Amino acid sequence: MSASTHFSLTNSPKQPIKIAILAMGGEGGGVLADWIVTLGEENGYFAQTTSVPGVAQRTGATIYYVELFPGADDPDVPTPVLALMPTAGDVDIVLASELMEAGRAVQRGLVTPDRTTLIASSHRVFSMGERSAMGDGRVDNRVLIRQSRQAALRFIHFDMAKTAEKSGSVISAVLFGALCGTEILPFDRNQFEAAIIKKNVGIKPSLQAFSLGLSRAQSAADSKTVEKTAPETPMPEIPISNNKVNALLLHIRQKFPACLHHIAIEGVRRLIDYQDLAYARLYLDRLQSLIEQVVKPDERLLNEQLLRETARHLALWMAYEDTMRVADLKIRAGRFERVSKEMRVKDGQLVEINDFLHPRMEEICDTLPVSIGRWLSRPHFVNRMLAKLLSRGRVITTSSIRGYLLLYLLASWRRMRRYTLRFQHETGRIEEWLQRIEVAAKRDPELAAEIAQCQRLIKGYGDTYSRGSSHFQTLMNIVDHHPHDLPPASLRQLRDAALADEQGDRLRECQQSLSLY
Repeated sequence: MSASTHFSLTNSPKQPIKIAILAMGGEGGGVLADWIVTLGEENGYFAQTTSVPGVAQRTGATIYYVELFPGADDPDVPTPVLALMPTAGDVDIVLASELMEAGRAVQRGLVTPDRTTLIASSHRVFSMGERSAMGDGRVDNRVLIRQSRQAALRFIHFDMAKTAEKSGSVISAVLFGALCGTEILPFDRNQFEAAIIKKNVGIKPSLQAFSLGLSRAQSAADSKTVEKTAPETPMPEIPISNNKVNALLLHIRQKFPACLHHIAIEGVRRLIDYQDLAYARLYLDRLQSLIEQVVKPDERLLNEQLLRETARHLALWMAYEDTMRVADLKIRAGRFERVSKEMRVKDGQLVEINDFLHPRMEEICDTLPVSIGRWLSRPHFVNRMLAKLLSRGRVITTSSIRGYLLLYLLASWRRMRRYTLRFQHETGRIEEWLQRIEVAAKRDPELAAEIAQCQRLIKGYGDTYSRGSSHFQTLMNIVDHHPHDLPPASLRQLRDAALADEQGDRLRECQQSLSLY
């Protein structure tokens, strides 16, 4: 930071230094605010901090506001009246513990291009809105970075979560180091470190994280530095040393077009993990039947797109989420390891994991054998009594022997999945969907590809699954009613409208505008 910028914040005795901190629960936002207050008070500044907790996303985002005013060591300087909340357009420094929080600061007007230095971690913790969206609700990281850079005078960003993990500390210490590295405050490194030591909170790991954050901030070439978005974590590979599995993989390479090899192999891995080898073989048989029906040399490009979309969405649909799947994922060793890692559990410490389960009556019926599930789903005394019991939900301590065994038994029921009501229901709908794709592909491969992508509406479980299935059926009814005159673009519009609105209002408006029912 140039000297002129440095003095713009520190050499005016009439203006405080205004700092806003946006952090989520458990990330040490309060500790960071206390460090800054201690830093100011120990070096001749009046300091004040306030906080406003919120539940905007994840475990709750909180805004901490700090004001520093020079002259506390001068008896001639009267005690100033400092503000309690940040004001849009009137903040010098914004510290954000996550990229979406940086975006929220920009949206609130706390970041301005003529004044504000924005320091943010570039990692993401997806909000509930992003996770529960009907379609892909994720906000593009590149858009957040671009908008933040445009909104700020200076923008420092890197993956502080990874840096904190290396040091065994939390993001707040890395942010404090990055703040020091910008040289925007009138304090040197020793003064920053002294504030950490004085507060006596995890001194050793905090100082290590502070040092790493300071180095990363100093090494940033300029505010235009853009980090590449981290690739999605790949699905864990299943060992493929089994001869029968190798035979399936060999079948893919020999019989399937090259454009399908990667997707089909991932589909096989997913479905073996989900059910068994025979289920993965059924997946390949369904794809093989589609290939025989739709592959035409003169329409190779369109057919490749159709095959890729169908292969991908077929694997996703066949691995639908039911109670057995949810139980299986909750008791996996990787989940316990991840929770312990996130909680930074040390040797000898115990972690208790409580899962809130609220299965609906429909999900209980779907888990049972076909005849029993159908009987139980009818309105009678047993149905009403069980529905009343389920309405309360229950908390299961997954980390306890009793809770673990309960979920283990439920997950083990997957051996009987083929005989359940849900399996019969999903199998029928999958076959109907594939049939529609085959019929459409003979006339319009582009429309067939759009039909394949309609599977995106079917996701999750509970209310999310019900709403998506209802929208999916609406689109399939339109396909059935307009077999020869439905433009691919119209079906795409309808699908996008269905994904944009859980309640279906956008879908109904789109149907009305296109006159498709």
